[in-house]
Amino acid sequence: MAVASPSAPSFSVSFRCRGAAESCISNRLTRFPSVAFTRPHHRQSLPYVKRLSIASSLNSSRSSQDGDVQYEFQQRGRQEGSPVYVKLPVDVVGPTAGQVRRAETMPYSLHALAAAGVEGVVLEIWWGLVERYAPEVYNWHAYMELVKLAMRSGLKVRVVMAFHQCGTGPDDPHWISLPTWVLQEIQQNPDLAYADKFGRRNMEYISLGCDTLPVLVGRSPLQAYADFMRNFRDTFRHFLGFIITGIQVGMGPSGELRYPLCTFELRYPLRSSERLTWSRHSHELGEFQCYDKYMLASLNARAKDIGMPEWGNGGPVGASNLIQNPENTDSFESDSGSWNTPYGKFFLEWYSGMLLWHGEMICREAESIFQGTEVNKSTKVAAIYRHYDTLSHPSELTAGYYNTSSRDGYLPIARMFARCGFTLCCTGFERQDAEEKKRNPVSSPEGFLRQLLLAAKVCDVPLEGENYATTFDDESFQQVLKMLKFYSYGQEKYSLSFNFERMDKNLFDNHNWIRFVRFVKQMSDANTFRANLGIEDDMHWSSASSLPAASSMGPYAKTMILLLLLVYLDPFIGRVKAMEHAATAANSATNKGMNQVKMRKLTLEVDTLRDYNPIPNPKHEPPPKGKSGAPAGGGN
Repeated sequence: MAVASPSAPSFSVSFRCRGAAESCISNRLTRFPSVAFTRPHHRQSLPYVKRLSIASSLNSSRSSQDGDVQYEFQQRGRQEGSPVYVKLPVDVVGPTAGQVRRAETMPYSLHALAAAGVEGVVLEIWWGLVERYAPEVYNWHAYMELVKLAMRSGLKVRVVMAFHQCGTGPDDPHWISLPTWVLQEIQQNPDLAYADKFGRRNMEYISLGCDTLPVLVGRSPLQAYADFMRNFRDTFRHFLGFIITGIQVGMGPSGELRYPLCTFELRYPLRSSERLTWSRHSHELGEFQCYDKYMLASLNARAKDIGMPEWGNGGPVGASNLIQNPENTDSFESDSGSWNTPYGKFFLEWYSGMLLWHGEMICREAESIFQGTEVNKSTKVAAIYRHYDTLSHPSELTAGYYNTSSRDGYLPIARMFARCGFTLCCTGFERQDAEEKKRNPVSSPEGFLRQLLLAAKVCDVPLEGENYATTFDDESFQQVLKMLKFYSYGQEKYSLSFNFERMDKNLFDNHNWIRFVRFVKQMSDANTFRANLGIEDDMHWSSASSLPAASSMGPYAKTMILLLLLVYLDPFIGRVKAMEHAATAANSATNKGMNQVKMRKLTLEVDTLRDYNPIPNPKHEPPPKGKSGAPAGGGN
């Protein structure tokens, strides 16, 4: 195809289709007391899917002499380095799950992320929105729109199955409760919520003590979670393994495999005027959440099994709570605390064992439901480091991690992930000991992460890192790379990625954007993690004075930043004017500076649905309804 201007850049385009290969699914199985898993013994072959991938390369240095424009469509390959995903805003979906908020500006934001080299986005799908009003009545409309927007932008999607509460109460701008019908069941049976020794209830997540009991309108919580994931699979089946490449399964408060950390006081009976009271402290020890009747029944049964029924009446006496110095408590004192007595070891093994049992049950359900879809499955472990430099690690113990100075509590979790083929996700990669110890001398985020990452390395478990809070300073990005290097160091093959927390208006600020793009580039560079560097080696980042000047930025990047700043930072500017301004700037930049652009890739993958005849998913029998009896507990 001839082009009038001989100085026009060249495009190369070709077509290529590929088929999905049959995946190998592990059939390894772990048994717990009174628990058995059944798995189908056949392998499900994947349908042959033709995917059309369009990639346009723009490079002025490779323009043909005769001005011809050649097109080459090619499959977007896997980056050599480690991909970066960006979390979408918490409130990206409205309270009814029927609409996408800021729908007019979202495509521009996603295109900017794609232009920066981001691999995809992380989308939290809230149980309290999708199945809000009635059991097994799902509304995926807004989430479907977001997945399609990501596909049109050339981005992949990781979804989070969020079975927990978001926010601290109705006054929180990001408040998302559990489904209303679940709250009604809790109102009738308060023991569905976690409780501490003072009787304070926590509504963030359903107590794992009733995992297998038909307490939710005839279904168990495990059945409700499985039905939700199964309906998601059926609704988004054409995107699984293609656009939706990862599924993170929530297993507790904040989506993390743990017990509640914060204190929520809930009075009964519920009235519209009553509210949740929330308290959180940076030095909080936490409380053992084992005082609902289901957890107590399990503890009592376990104590009787070992011939010590007097140990089954509750958690350790004298554990205290909140911000008391652990050295002043009977349970966590270093030398004579009950944590290091036979009773303390019994209780902590049961408490952490129940959490492991809960995690493995959900992992097995997810493994069965998404078998053959080629999606990566993961779950998150909490970053609890407030008392990491003490002997007893009290805040970790109350969260369900039996990790002390004499016992590795994260190795059993990593082994469970390895058995189930799950990726380990953890936050706090930007936190530094030097800063945290100024506020709390016994905390150590770096020590905690090193121990967790070492457990993942030993068990050959893939890793997803996250930052705890949205920060854009060079030191935070440097710290993230430093901790990720600790995981990759010494490994010839590793699976490593990063979820950036999170997309907001500050991300598109000029200086923040430049730092973020540089971080993405370093993550995508395989040499960043192949370098034979010591663990303590620091990367020397350039100062702000050496940041790329605005004049060196391409016209596309300038245009995207301009548009996003107009939309995010000035709500009084009309959307039409903003788009017209951006369009004018884009045309001007294209006409004046096209030949200065080095390389630009826009990728669009289109699933040709007419050639896609999915094979029916294998039938997976849910746990039988009406099955009663809380688990008797387990060990590590």
